[in-house]
Amino acid sequence: DEKEKFEPTVFRDTIVQGLNEAGNDLEAIAKFLDATGSRLDYRRYADTLFDILVAGSMLAPGGTRIDDNDKTKMTNHCVFFADEDHDAIRNYAQVS
Repeated sequence: DEKEKFEPTVFRDTIVQGLNEAGNDLEAIAKFLDATGSRLDYRRYADTLFDILVAGSMLAPGGTRIDDNDKTKMTNHCVFFADEDHDAIRNYAQVS
């Protein structure tokens, strides 16, 4: 019985790359997340996925981002970078 490795940084890199390639189109982001869900284990990496969709990268205990300002490890397609209006936040919530 072989156990799978837990690699949240590999998961993060895959999700962030896809989000960045999708551009500003929330529909393309939703399609990417749907398609990737069949390949990646969203349940296993739920905390990491939540961090990315809300804050743009993985978070360390205490809430600081674990990306060292490396643009390949972070995305601006998240709630923290959304316009500060009700409709924009609702649209991001619907994608998540």
